[in-house]
Parts: sequence; C-alpha cells; structure tokens
Amino acid sequence: MFTGIIENTGIISGVEKIEENLHIWVQSPISSQLKIDQSVAHNGICLTVVALQENAHLVTAVAETRAKTNIDNWRIGTQVNLERCMVANGRFDGHIVQGHVDDTALCTEVKEVGGSWLFYFGLNQKMQQDLLVDKGSICINGVSLTVVACTEEGFYVTIIPYTYEHTSFKTLQVGDAVNLEFDILGKYIQKQLKSLRI
Repeated sequence: MFTGIIENTGIISGVEKIEENLHIWVQSPISSQLKIDQSVAHNGICLTVVALQENAHLVTAVAETRAKTNIDNWRIGTQVNLERCMVANGRFDGHIVQGHVDDTALCTEVKEVGGSWLFYFGLNQKMQQDLLVDKGSICINGVSLTVVACTEEGFYVTIIPYTYEHTSFKTLQVGDAVNLEFDILGKYIQKQLKSLRI
C-alpha cells in the first residue's frame, strides 16, 4: 500500500519487450536501497523489483498492466515518480493508494496561476465521474492530489511549486496520458450503490 507521497523520481534507462512483457530499467537515488521482490510504485503503477544494479533496478510489466496504464509510452529518458510501500508505523500524508491503476487520462490544459499550476484531465469513461468529488482525493502518476473542480468530462487539480519541482509534473505537457487511480473508498461505495439499483 502507498500514500501518494513521492519519495524521488527515476529515469528510464532501458526498455526491452519480450513476448507480451516489458522489462524496464530505472535509474534512481533510491535504487541502491531496494531489495529483490520489493514493491515500488512507478508513476502510480505497483511493480516488483526483479533485479538490481548499483544505481538502477529492473521491473517487469505484464500485458494487463500495459493495457491499463501509460507504460507503453515510456522511453529511455522518461522521468517517473517513485514511492516505496508505506511502513506500518508511517503517517498517511496523502491518501490510501494501492498502486492499481484504473485507467489513463489525457492532459488537455496546463496553465500557471498565481505561482502554482492548474492541470485539466479528460476522463475516458462517463461512469468515472461518479468516482470524483470536489475536494476529494485522486492519484495521478502516483501523486496524491486534491480535485479542485469536476466538470462533465473531466477534472482540475492544482500543483504547488514544491510538487511541480519534485515530481514528473514539470515534464507533463498537453496531450500526455497519465495514470489514474480513483479513491478506493469511492470505488467500494459505487459498487454497493450499483448492487442496490433495481
């Protein structure tokens, strides 16, 4: 389990496709602290460390992960947000994040507003709007964020300067796809409400 508070960023240093799997090397300041079989969120995707080098680690993405996320867009040089699993005695500085990406969304607007940055993301499915509420939680590329406002087709978030500088948001441009994980509490509530409908 994660909290959406990014520890550091990494740079993709190698990508190899073998059958349906992608094998990805990530160079990062925390790679030397990782262990084989450890789970690490990469842009919000929970991936298992399968090999280590001095300053890099290897992860593997299967077909299901590739279908649900933006991982097929990663290239050598792509910057990704990294977070290790929360320790049992840690604080929830963000919100409950599983590292299970629900879908991708397209960034359609980026503008600087009063020293911060306003981002707009369009949703792929209308039903996803039921999982968002104003001032509720959303995980974008692994970052725990607050929804500023919802629209019929998407939502806005504001990125403060610290988050902008210390995550991959500073490289995000209009037209880029991001990974979304909706609040798990909202997903459970939506499922229960659907089961009650006649």
